[in-house]
Amino acid sequence: MMLLFKPSSTLGKRLKPRPYQSFSESLLMDSIEAAETLTRKWISPDLSSSSSCSLSSIFSTENRVEGRRFIEVINSLQYAIQGVVLVNPESPKLTRAHNLVTIAMKQLEKEFYRILKSNRRNLDPESVRSSPSFNARNRVSIYSHVPKSEEADVMTDLKMISDCMISSGYENECIKIYKKIRGSIMVEALSNLGFENLSFGKIQKLDWDSMEKNIKKWLEATKVLIANLFEGERILCDHVFSPSVSVAESCFTDITLDSALTLFIFPVSVARCKKTVEKIFLTLDIYQTISQLMPQIEEIFSYDSTSAVRLQAADSLKNLGEEINSMVAEFEASITKESSKSPIPGGGIHQLTRYVMNFIVFLADYNECLAGVLSESTLPLPEDYFGNNDEDNKDGETGSSSSSTVTTRIAWLILVLLCKIDTKSRMYNDMALSYLFLANNLHYVISKVRTSNLRVVLGDEWVTNHEGKVTQYLEKYEKIAWGEVITSLSDSNEEMLEENVAKERLKRFNDAFEEAFQKQSEWVVPDSKLRDDLKDSVTKKLSTVATSFYEKYHVENWEEVRFAPEDLGNYLSDLFLGTGRSCIIVPSLKPSDSGRSLKDSESGR
Repeated sequence: MMLLFKPSSTLGKRLKPRPYQSFSESLLMDSIEAAETLTRKWISPDLSSSSSCSLSSIFSTENRVEGRRFIEVINSLQYAIQGVVLVNPESPKLTRAHNLVTIAMKQLEKEFYRILKSNRRNLDPESVRSSPSFNARNRVSIYSHVPKSEEADVMTDLKMISDCMISSGYENECIKIYKKIRGSIMVEALSNLGFENLSFGKIQKLDWDSMEKNIKKWLEATKVLIANLFEGERILCDHVFSPSVSVAESCFTDITLDSALTLFIFPVSVARCKKTVEKIFLTLDIYQTISQLMPQIEEIFSYDSTSAVRLQAADSLKNLGEEINSMVAEFEASITKESSKSPIPGGGIHQLTRYVMNFIVFLADYNECLAGVLSESTLPLPEDYFGNNDEDNKDGETGSSSSSTVTTRIAWLILVLLCKIDTKSRMYNDMALSYLFLANNLHYVISKVRTSNLRVVLGDEWVTNHEGKVTQYLEKYEKIAWGEVITSLSDSNEEMLEENVAKERLKRFNDAFEEAFQKQSEWVVPDSKLRDDLKDSVTKKLSTVATSFYEKYHVENWEEVRFAPEDLGNYLSDLFLGTGRSCIIVPSLKPSDSGRSLKDSESGR
């Protein structure tokens, strides 16, 4: 029988079966090979030891793609290890894989430290906060569709490394490095801002100049710390450790808590220190700064572990608010207690008026801040204090323009001042000068209100109402100071007087005018417009009666004529300047010379 083929020499031999390998082990083997290839390239050619001797940085700018590839390979290796552990926990391949993970973790520790250390500028909190790839409303959403900045690249590298280390069981090592580097940056930032942590005992002993410097440093530091440093650190923590809220909270709290508490303990210490009322404005600056930053403070320090910061900031506002209320009350008391006894020469503006109004003008600039500070009060303001035109002013209530606590309190302070000025007006023996003093001071108050934020606080009706009071004071001044001069020529009787009687009336006018001028030669009206308006008003009244009398009796040739009606304004030109000049008239003026002015006759002496 012929054979159709020649049997192989091995045909009769028994074939050895290939060892059985599960899918998980096959996947693990592929991952091990990929990891070993990258490890030999970037970390150490010798994989027989678990120690690493990095050949170069995997995450340098030029190698960043390779670094992220390395992370992906280690993540795949970890996944494969978990799969094999489930089906064959005794697999010898696991030892080889775990050794690779150990080498990789040590390398990633170094990379994490190097990135944090070498990118201090790119990772300073302000840069992080303003990173174009960061969505401030969603801190963990950093992968927005915008061009990547260096800050965003670095933050992404850190996040990938931390995710890998934490999932590999190296959470403590990762956190330790992060807290060490970021904590040192925070300490350095505080030092650079120049804010010094002083105990209450030291703050109490500071003179005001030193206190003022420390407060100004605090104001500058706080704005930077809250708006930039603390917020930037919160953003970075939330992003780098986004898979674990507890880790992010732990890091942020350890890095910022002590600094934040120190920051808000300082205002409480300042509030407890005794200060004069003039220092209220820096206290308001502190209150205003914290108040404006409070929404950010509550958002940044929203963790349970940082609740102490929120409570301390709120406590600072409470203590500062109480101190501000106390200082406003002390200021009011200082107005009432002002005890100067000497009247102001010439009825000018009292130094108390200047001081109080300058203080209140500055106070009004803090209108919005004071709205949240000043305590409610039922101050007995007059029903018509803000004017009578608002229907809401019924039953003593102020209208919408004056309904706030700030408006009421400031209006009350001004009223206390005006009552004090009214008391001081009684120091003058001459009632006309007393009314001129009241007009000058109230006009000064109104001008301060009109040209400052007080106009917004008090409203136009307040201004109009008090301008009417100035007019009333001036009318009373004119009636008392010039009433006798005006009535000396007034003639309600249409019948002609005998010439000798008319001449006596004219002499009486001359004497009364000279006496009134002499008495008022040292009186003052500091405001130029008010001074000119008042002189015009007096001149008009005098000219009217003089013209009527001169025309009625045809006095052109009378020797008794000393003042021509048309020149009365010239005679009064130096009035209210406090010059003390006398109204000396050269006697026996010729009728043709009757138009000479007071200045001409004085210069001809």
